Amino acid sequence: MVWTGTWVSDRLGIELAGDDELRGLLGLALRRNPKRAHLLVSGVLGKHVPQLPSVVHGHGVTLGRRVRALLGPEEAARAVVLGYAETATALGHAVADGLETAPYLHSTRRPVASVPSAGGFEESHSHATSHLLLPEDPAFFDRGGEAGRGPLVLVDDEFSTGNTVLNTLRDLHARHPRDHYVIVALVDMRAPGDAGRLAAFAEETGARVDVVAHARGTVRLPEDVLARGLRLVEEQDGRTADPLVPCAPAVAPVRLELGWPAGLPDGGRHGFTPDHRARLREVLPAMAARIVDGLGGPGQAGRVLVLGFEELMYAPLVLARALEEAGLDVRFSTTTRSPVLAVDDPGYAIRTRLAFPAHDDPADGPGERYAYNVAGGGFDTVLAVVDSAADTPALHAPAGLLAQLATAAPRVALAVVPAHTPVPRTPDRQEPPVLPAPLRGPDFSSYEPDDVGWLLQDLSAVRLEAPVEEREEAVQRGGAHYAESLPVEYQPTEEYQELYRDALAGSAARIARAVGTVTELVLAERSPRPVLVSLARAGTPVGVLMRRWARHRHGTELPHYAVSIVRGRGIDANALRWLAAHHDPADVVFVDGWTGKGAITRELADALAGFPGFDPEIAVLADPGSCVRTYGTREDFLIPSACLNSTVSGLISRTVLRDDLVGPHDYHGAKFYRELSGSDVSRDFVAAVEDRFDEVADAVDQQVKEAASADRAPTWEGWAAVERISEEQGIHDVNLVKPGVGETTRVLLRRVPWKILARRGAGADLAHIRLLAEQRGVPVEERDDLPYTCVGLIHPRYTRGATGADGKAVGSA
Repeated sequence: MVWTGTWVSDRLGIELAGDDELRGLLGLALRRNPKRAHLLVSGVLGKHVPQLPSVVHGHGVTLGRRVRALLGPEEAARAVVLGYAETATALGHAVADGLETAPYLHSTRRPVASVPSAGGFEESHSHATSHLLLPEDPAFFDRGGEAGRGPLVLVDDEFSTGNTVLNTLRDLHARHPRDHYVIVALVDMRAPGDAGRLAAFAEETGARVDVVAHARGTVRLPEDVLARGLRLVEEQDGRTADPLVPCAPAVAPVRLELGWPAGLPDGGRHGFTPDHRARLREVLPAMAARIVDGLGGPGQAGRVLVLGFEELMYAPLVLARALEEAGLDVRFSTTTRSPVLAVDDPGYAIRTRLAFPAHDDPADGPGERYAYNVAGGGFDTVLAVVDSAADTPALHAPAGLLAQLATAAPRVALAVVPAHTPVPRTPDRQEPPVLPAPLRGPDFSSYEPDDVGWLLQDLSAVRLEAPVEEREEAVQRGGAHYAESLPVEYQPTEEYQELYRDALAGSAARIARAVGTVTELVLAERSPRPVLVSLARAGTPVGVLMRRWARHRHGTELPHYAVSIVRGRGIDANALRWLAAHHDPADVVFVDGWTGKGAITRELADALAGFPGFDPEIAVLADPGSCVRTYGTREDFLIPSACLNSTVSGLISRTVLRDDLVGPHDYHGAKFYRELSGSDVSRDFVAAVEDRFDEVADAVDQQVKEAASADRAPTWEGWAAVERISEEQGIHDVNLVKPGVGETTRVLLRRVPWKILARRGAGADLAHIRLLAEQRGVPVEERDDLPYTCVGLIHPRYTRGATGADGKAVGSA
């Protein structure tokens, strides 16, 4: 037998080293992905390679039994299992089957309006990076009884760099800290350095972290493998074309009725309990019998492929397993989002591909989907199993999945599983009939009362400030969330204030031009009467200026409110309820100051999934990260309001979200620093920019005209740059990389900085950055290849010992 990684290994020098069974579990293919050249193709996962259902399910069950033996019966009874979309959804289910008593949830890329997100994370090397966690039961992650939260078992098909797992652990440990995590994978392919980062997480949090895998090894990659892999994909594309031409099938697919029980979830997207598992086992034989009868009996079905659909892997798998037990010759695999090169060679893991349009109206827009190793597999029947959300006209179209399958097998059948729609759970207590009215100046903030209404609660009387170093240590060790306290407000020196005044004088016209451009785009493209909702607090000065522009240029008084959004916790749901009760959500336009890598853009999109009618697209003054399509400029320049904290933002602190202060029917909190009124420049900043409105009016008209015909689609260049810098600097956490002048300023004012990367020759835009860095003893490295004017790096291994006796940050070690 030729190893199915030979073709790639011979051409790119990629090697698998480790346990003897690795080559029996894995082959190699080439991704169509600029982030990673190779794909480890599992022969036992049931994703890219059709396999016996008993083999696919059995590998997961075996892993689950090993986890049960590791934990012991009592701890296993308290455990919860989390799998990764899309590849490991069925594997995670099977691990939960092996544990027997554990509820199961898998991440998803399909938002559901009725289910608020319980978290999320990024899979940096993936073509589709964002994962949502949408349990129907809000207490899913808190299972464990009086002894506290039980172990969390995270399941993925492969454990390579460990970045995805670490992103998940950090997110979930901040929300639901626990003492024990178990990482489960078919193969553990981490390099020694990657293994050390998981151990560091365990040491930082005090949690035990175990790894369970069928086989261990590592992938040896030449330094230039990514560039060579991309060239090889281009060469192969030039030699061969897809051999399949879309066409309508000669015979319509056979639709089979499963008799799926009402109320039984189709899988773990919103949670799958042991009771669900028992119910499914009861009804599987009858559903399998209906399939066999619908195919004309055992003698007529021939060689059968049961083909699942992206995240919907478990239901098709157990149906295929039931058909196998009934005596049919069955294999199992699923469709996928992953674009992979197909090469018809015995030494290559992906021999053929079928390409077709997405057919479930995905939230991230239309795109191509794939079924690998189906054509040429010798199947007499292909049974496609999809959920009802994917049973659309696109599925049945001449270029759709069913038509493509008809080119690969004599007979195609379709079975549809009802997509589970969770029923929103309401709290026992009744919601208050009326939410509080917005706070306004002068009682809360130094802005004019009409400039902004703050949908916040006043926590001015509560002591919330803590030294920056203590906050950083608590946040990075998982003991606190950054929104649970406030940094001590930075009091600028006279030298720093002079820099601010010079920056404002030099950039007021440029800011006015950006304010006018973004406001005119909002009026032309979003709503003629928009309701501006700024994300407190960096977005608030921008919202005030946009409101002033609309009044100055059009005589229009736009409503403007400020709301809280917290990374990892989402937007203030009560503020959204107030807005929905007083305005049309379709008119709401969210406003922020700038984009860095786009984290808040993603956070807002996730948070609004449960609030229909609101548009998640943010309008920003500056979009250097290329993360939005409504912006004033994409230059990374100094916006002077980023130089200061509350004294340029109405004397309002950043927002606070803490359980003992913010109840289920309260707005998020913030403080009004009345005592800093002598240093307040909030109104002066707005006035200085507003004074330039007439001067820039013609330039704004020209920019809006150019923008209307330009391609402003987000490219997410900022996110890609941050990922690269994170790896180059050995940080391995994009949350510690803060790109752009505004974000770098925040790092120096509020966090424990490690170093600053600055574009060589950046000039006056970085004068205040250099001064702050000098005051805090932070090194500034000049770079020629920086896509931003500057990037701030938060100290990646912070403890109190990371500052010297003088309180200044140490250099990198």
